Amino acid sequence: MPSALPIGDPAPPDGSLPVTALAGLGSRPFGVYVHVPFCATRCGYCDFNTYTAGELGTSASPGSWIEAVKRELDLAATVLGTAPAVNTVFVGGGTPSLLGANGLAEVLTAVRSSFGLADDAEVTTESNPESTSPEFFAGIRDAGYTRVSLGMQSAARHVLTVLDRAHTPGRPPAAAREARAAGFDHVNLDLIYGTPGESADDLRASLDAVAGAGVDHVSAYALIVEEGTALARRVGRGELPMPDDDVLADKYEMVDAALTAQGLDWYEVSNWAASPAAECRHNVLYWQGADWWGAGPGAHSHVGGVRWWNVKHPARYSELLAAGTSPAAGRETLTAEDRRVERVLLELRLAAGLPVDVLDDPGRAEARAAAADGLLDADALDRGRCVLTARGRLLADAVVHRLT
Repeated sequence: MPSALPIGDPAPPDGSLPVTALAGLGSRPFGVYVHVPFCATRCGYCDFNTYTAGELGTSASPGSWIEAVKRELDLAATVLGTAPAVNTVFVGGGTPSLLGANGLAEVLTAVRSSFGLADDAEVTTESNPESTSPEFFAGIRDAGYTRVSLGMQSAARHVLTVLDRAHTPGRPPAAAREARAAGFDHVNLDLIYGTPGESADDLRASLDAVAGAGVDHVSAYALIVEEGTALARRVGRGELPMPDDDVLADKYEMVDAALTAQGLDWYEVSNWAASPAAECRHNVLYWQGADWWGAGPGAHSHVGGVRWWNVKHPARYSELLAAGTSPAAGRETLTAEDRRVERVLLELRLAAGLPVDVLDDPGRAEARAAAADGLLDADALDRGRCVLTARGRLLADAVVHRLT
């Protein structure tokens, strides 16, 4: 999700939504995202809404946060009326594994209490390898979690140092194997490529480590130097070079080739899975513009073309909910054109592609030109879908710009 949004319109204190947004609720997949804002340390590249214990002091705690999340989930069920059973749950952060297995079980119990889970619900938690153990994985599996996403970033110690990651290089693959041993069929490892100082051999070592972990899903993202982060300040001072676009493209091709050789196919520009069942259904829900409620400080939500976002600070978030008020900081109602453009932006990134009839006339002309340039699959275009080629994936943002 975007890290920044316009101020938008004020959100009503009771969190109510227009009747038009609620129309069709339940006919589309429905997900719940829960944002855990706590981290043991702050990684230098991260601009997420997270806080260390030292930054929060006594203003907020995991205990006050979970009570506030419960209140927001109850509020959500009231606002949505006959709330649909939840198809996907994703607990992200931050570092959800800092809550321990008992804390994460309490989160899932709250979702069940407010909404109920579909029989085949996908339930994911992010976890940092250094705050997991075989007992942790067994505990969350018993609680009902079906999928684990582990932050690996790199297998090179010096790369982890640049990123301010605390775990040792071998811990993420070991944690993945522990999760599989605990009964998780679906385990993801997150990679970041293009960190200053990362060589091609470093990336190969990371990909080899992934292969040895036996996971069925990998997410791999180019390093982005986000404004306001410690990494950005180091780059600004000339201590580290800015990642080079050509080098990033070369490394993406390395990642794609290695993961394909491991039997993982791309289904979104930055995501590979061993089978359709291994794809992250919660993220697909985002990319296909379905409905979700985001609970927690700074969390974003979308229902029926209305999008809103919560206040960021955990203490303020808890205060508002304790007072019986929605924690939403602002919201916007998407126009039909907004939603059409977002479909192009998001669905084009999927291996399934985008229906050509979503494009306007200039967009269809640009699609034909992009196919002639080797950026879109010409045969797929003839069948009525815009599907990125391997070269097109390297230039996905530029293709989106052309089509919109």
